Amino acid sequence: MSKKLAVVAFGGNALLRAGQKGTSEEQIANVHETCENLTGLLKQDYDVVIGHGNGPQVGNILLRNAAGHKMFDLPLMPLSVCGAYSQGFIGYIIEQQLRNVLRAHDMQRDVLTLVTQVVVDKSDAAFKNPTKPIGPYYTKDEMNVLLKETPEDTYAEDPKGRGYRKVVASPVPVEIANKDSIEMLARQGKIVVTVGGGGIPVRYNEKGDLEGIDAVIDKDLASSMLALEIGADELYILTDVPKVFINFNKPNQQALDVITVAEAKKHLADEQFTEGSMAPKVRAALQFIENGGKKCIITESKELGKENVGTQIVA
Repeated sequence: MSKKLAVVAFGGNALLRAGQKGTSEEQIANVHETCENLTGLLKQDYDVVIGHGNGPQVGNILLRNAAGHKMFDLPLMPLSVCGAYSQGFIGYIIEQQLRNVLRAHDMQRDVLTLVTQVVVDKSDAAFKNPTKPIGPYYTKDEMNVLLKETPEDTYAEDPKGRGYRKVVASPVPVEIANKDSIEMLARQGKIVVTVGGGGIPVRYNEKGDLEGIDAVIDKDLASSMLALEIGADELYILTDVPKVFINFNKPNQQALDVITVAEAKKHLADEQFTEGSMAPKVRAALQFIENGGKKCIITESKELGKENVGTQIVA
């Protein structure tokens, strides 16, 4: 228990960059670079748990799912299963490239990936108002055909007129199903890749059994909860900018070095942080610090392990 334990949430650019098609070669190269940057912490002898996003990847899986159903009458797989697919192949890439990086630095660490279920509350208000778009665009006629097959689904018209997309809830994570194993393995010095894409959303049904549910959990919020549940000392939320900014991309933009919980909440209330971008990261940081976490930094991966980097949120 003497080593520091850190949870590092890989941002979307750790796997896919703007303008890229998402080939396996592109994603492997991006992950290799991020894993190289992670050595900044590993050389300081941290125990490390890695979370990651899966938005573009699970979106592509859903497109293949829809195409296979339309062209070959293959059965549609639910979103929870598609999320599990994405956890497996992203974890494979991270684990493989991290092993390559460790070998190049002559560092002895074992790496493993856990396909992770995250429990949500079936009464979460988000289920009454699904807003998270997923998968392909459909015409109105295609949407109506799909609604006959799965009438419980919800679709919304794209504001840019590109058609209709399925929308799902984004509930708050309640429990990381295999948190005890994650902590045990991490405390043994193993690097654990987990809560991919925020975890596979599951809930307890009327019988008390776990079952998958069509939903999307914010990956930074899930990483924050995991950090709390395994007693991590530090949480690193990685993005594509070195610090959090207010008045971002304006002439008077200002980088934030250290901000209090109260200041972060005020900036959120003032809508300084964009939904779907920086706002969820700041909320995840607040969750960690307000519930006893010691240190949370939002930054880009190349800053890992350096002193006085990124934006730190303090109590």
